[in-house]
Amino acid sequence: MNADLHFRFAAVLLIIAFITMPESLISQRTQKPVLYGRHWVAVTGKPIAATAGARIFMKGGNAVDAACAMIAATSTMWDTLSWGGETQALIYNPKTGKVIGINALGVAPTGATAAFYKSKNMQYPPEYGPLAAVTPGTPGGILVMLAEYGKLSLKDILEPAIEMADGYVMDSETSNVIERQKSWLKQWKYTKAVMLPHPGEKHEGPAAGEIFRQPELAATLRKLVDAEQTALKAGKDRRQAIMAAYDRFYKGDIAKELVRGTQEEGGLITLDDLTKWQVHTEEPVTTNYKGIDVYKLNVWTQGPAMLQALNILENYDLKSMGYNSPKYIHTVYQAMNLAFADRDFYYGDTYAKQVAPVATLLSKEYAKERAKLINLDRNNAEVTPGDPYRFMNAENPFAALLQNWQVVPSETQTSAPQPGSVAREMMLRDELEDSFPADRSFYGGTTSVEAADAEGWVVSVTPSGGWIPAVIAGKTGVGLSQRAQSFVTDAADGPYNVIEPGKHPRVTLTPTLALKEGKPYLCFSVQGGDSQDQNLLQFFLNMVEFGMNVQRSTEAPNINSFQMRSSFGMHEIRPGRLLLANSTPQAVRDELIKMGYTLTFEERTSGPINAIFIDREHGTFWGGSSNHGDDYGIAW
Repeated sequence: MNADLHFRFAAVLLIIAFITMPESLISQRTQKPVLYGRHWVAVTGKPIAATAGARIFMKGGNAVDAACAMIAATSTMWDTLSWGGETQALIYNPKTGKVIGINALGVAPTGATAAFYKSKNMQYPPEYGPLAAVTPGTPGGILVMLAEYGKLSLKDILEPAIEMADGYVMDSETSNVIERQKSWLKQWKYTKAVMLPHPGEKHEGPAAGEIFRQPELAATLRKLVDAEQTALKAGKDRRQAIMAAYDRFYKGDIAKELVRGTQEEGGLITLDDLTKWQVHTEEPVTTNYKGIDVYKLNVWTQGPAMLQALNILENYDLKSMGYNSPKYIHTVYQAMNLAFADRDFYYGDTYAKQVAPVATLLSKEYAKERAKLINLDRNNAEVTPGDPYRFMNAENPFAALLQNWQVVPSETQTSAPQPGSVAREMMLRDELEDSFPADRSFYGGTTSVEAADAEGWVVSVTPSGGWIPAVIAGKTGVGLSQRAQSFVTDAADGPYNVIEPGKHPRVTLTPTLALKEGKPYLCFSVQGGDSQDQNLLQFFLNMVEFGMNVQRSTEAPNINSFQMRSSFGMHEIRPGRLLLANSTPQAVRDELIKMGYTLTFEERTSGPINAIFIDREHGTFWGGSSNHGDDYGIAW
């Protein structure tokens, strides 16, 4: 055998070995063990926050109570979110057998128009600072979820968070983030006072192991409990009492101080903005993949992109391709790009005047047409959005914009750098280097919360916003969201997502529930911006197509595409860029390069996925949490 044939034969053997890998993956020990429970499971971004959920379960609370406590705890400990951020959730209600969507996303405040930002020479709303803030959503989300679907009192639910605000042990990751971002934190009066307790010293932020105290946040949380307890003493029922706390945050003294403090720093939020804002309880969207119903929130999130990708991939025999073979990677990549091209153009606030035809975007017929665009031999770096209106015999209201859609925004669209801004990707590489080894912009930001119980309640939440560096609003202790940066200011960049006062930005946040035969099957979500639905798609396929258990599915190497417009910063796009695990065999790499990909690598590429598998055969729960970062859970 000559050298060339020998090389080809070896390459084929490597590819065959990689294709047959799922069986070895199933039996291989994971870095974290599977969580097993009979009564409940609580999984989230930090062990101490999972403990908060466990405490609530031990008090007799259900999965909604536990999820609310975990959101409160992660917000208090700045686990890439804070109390002024946003919360979005999917809840399976065993009493009705229905999945419920919770939209607790803030809206653009008064004065936040495209013209306003352009007048400040900003191409987009800034990444950080008071002008990046939308109205706080997390407090309202917690309170409405608790009032409508929980069992315990707000006093019970906030007890762990209040204890933490009084003082909790600072972890090394957050300590390092604060220290690296102190030049930002020093710009804002109230933020500096909270985050930098050692001014003038070499390490001005709290050190790892130090007790970190937030007395003003603790006071705000106690005010919410006081409002509830006062209402109960006045004869109000449980729901009314919890909503009294809601009114105090959005209409009372907390609201007034939040507005005063925000405006002192140059922000736009008004009392009227807070008073008018509301939590929406809504019907989620869904698709069926091989007998499994997968649920996502509507197109004010990117979640339906995963459903579109599943519809496209249903036209292919993925299992026969083999897990992470060149053909499988290429097909999944192309399907994701088609779905995300539609996301970039059509997704936006479903409560706005103009809403995209969601049902058509999620139809099987539309997916079949999109699937025909996949070239099985080469990456298509010129993927553009489709036209769902053609399937409705209707005229596309943005046909001209669609025809002129630029895969890569032209240089003429680029204005001067935003004052004081930094590249999000480079900043996140610095601030998260202790958790993730390389391209951290894809995994930075957000946390996830999963909870399930023996009563049948199942909850998936992806809360976020107000991550460090955040502006703390006056003496409330509440860090404001930076979610306005996910808007665009020009319809040519996405006609359904142009910023307007009172409008929700299109967000990357994307909880997921899956039902089998009408009963809960999987509950899963992940942090990581534009990578979220890419990683969740592959997690789901790992279980459904390749038979991995829930923990193996969270840890298994994924791919990531950067061939969509970033939802952050300057909304960059990198066609053909493909993230692979370091473990990817050279033969697979070579095939992908031939297909036109630019390869980058990381040790771990699964993303920090958290998940719960409901084992109906045995009446038990299996919890999984990826080997990224500190995410983990507790089961009983």
